[in-house]
Amino acid sequence: MTNIIPLRSHSASPQTPSQIAFMRTELSAILNVYGQMVSKGDWKDYAMDFLPDRAIFSIYRKASEHALYRIEKVPALRNKQGQFAVIAPGGLVLKRGHDLQTVLKIFDKQRFRVT
Repeated sequence: MTNIIPLRSHSASPQTPSQIAFMRTELSAILNVYGQMVSKGDWKDYAMDFLPDRAIFSIYRKASEHALYRIEKVPALRNKQGQFAVIAPGGLVLKRGHDLQTVLKIFDKQRFRVT
């Protein structure tokens, strides 16, 4: 009798995703804010990174510069400080929370207008 061995990696369980991503509603909310800031002329480009422990939406004024802001989703912090965060250059956390809409309200303020 032959035993069948599954070809799945032993390090990742079936319940654990190999990478974290934004859900459609989360990405829609982020792109809504991004679109508003692009129409004002403040932001010009973005990038998305999907890593094993977090999803990152990076915002740029120009494609050749460092990111102005990063919007991160870290599910491991869901039961602690909140899984969503807006991070400035240098790693300063501007806002963290459980609700993405609340976290994104930080961009409604005029003090984040890039000159």
